[in-house]
Amino acid sequence: MHLSPVVKAIVEPATLLMARRCRELRAQGRDIIDLSLGEPDHDPPAFALEAAQEALRGPWHKYTPVNGYADVRQAIANKFKRDNGLEYTADQVVVSTGAKHSIMNVVMSLCGPGDEVVIPAPYWVSYSEQVRLAGAKPVIVSSTLEEDWKPPVERIAAAITPRTRLLMFSSPCNPSGSVLSRKELESLAEVVAKHEELYVIADEIYEHIVFEGEHVSFASLPGMAERTITVNGLSKAFALTGWRVGYIGAPLWIAQACTKVQGQFTSGANSIGQRVAKACVEADPAFVKGMRADFLRRRDLTLAALSKIPGWRCNVPQGAFYLLPDVRSSIDGKTIKGSVDLSLHLLDSVGVSLVEGRSFGAEGTLRISYATSDAKLVEAMDRVAKAVAQLGSA
Repeated sequence: MHLSPVVKAIVEPATLLMARRCRELRAQGRDIIDLSLGEPDHDPPAFALEAAQEALRGPWHKYTPVNGYADVRQAIANKFKRDNGLEYTADQVVVSTGAKHSIMNVVMSLCGPGDEVVIPAPYWVSYSEQVRLAGAKPVIVSSTLEEDWKPPVERIAAAITPRTRLLMFSSPCNPSGSVLSRKELESLAEVVAKHEELYVIADEIYEHIVFEGEHVSFASLPGMAERTITVNGLSKAFALTGWRVGYIGAPLWIAQACTKVQGQFTSGANSIGQRVAKACVEADPAFVKGMRADFLRRRDLTLAALSKIPGWRCNVPQGAFYLLPDVRSSIDGKTIKGSVDLSLHLLDSVGVSLVEGRSFGAEGTLRISYATSDAKLVEAMDRVAKAVAQLGSA
């Protein structure tokens, strides 16, 4: 069996790997609580489902334009202006098969062999592998729990070289839930402004899930609109993970390049999903208030449970729906040699699925998704506490 060097070089996303193992164990009859996937357990909003039903009755059943229906792209441009203070034309918007696809389009459009991409850690698992798929080199800038999982801007600046083509980050962050403040983003913008050939992917898929303060779009800062690709989609705030619709707003030449790349991979995103996207971006963002309140309650519930596990430490994230505790106290270097071993031990011994932190650029941590019911969170953390106690007494 001959596999390409590209396939041999990349790894399966840790989040999807754990989700697959959960399904396998459940098929064997195991009682598994899955806290691995970033997937809201809420139902999609009624207006999204109504838009889908209406689209099924309409003429939306043929091939779609590669970059998306014109009216959908205009609706997204309007959303960018309303919610983010960004001035994009419809031609600067590209609709894709999920935000992951959007990011891959950008990386393929701007990066190649010899290029470097600076990625503050912790980072979403696919960032580094997407860079490698393009033949470029990911340059990881680490941070610590004490830094709220946000690398100081000086550390990011030091990682930039003449070969750096992109800087990519998410805020709110997956996996840490940390949110970059306006001041922090302004400091980062000052660094970007010093490098004429440097562009920024700002992944804002969690923009509506911020518990305190404000969400600030990086492209809204002075001089950054022409340097930034803003990424968003339907999966998180609208609980439409399975519909696979994402989009970007970007300088026109980058949007055109992404359309060219996408035309050779998927062509246009699915027709019904685009009609749903139009309804979603036209909706009042206030609709997410109830979901956000649920996530805040679950955050605090899970943090309280974590505080009872000896040695485990966690910050208080201000957005998204993840915790990234430092769990090095449970890694003995023998039975449990790292976060991978710990995650597998918890899955096998007590049936709780958490994602190991190494794949996020944060060895010695586990990512906990609290996008599930209060009851499941309580039960899961109780099981984890018992398993950790048993490790300590072994």
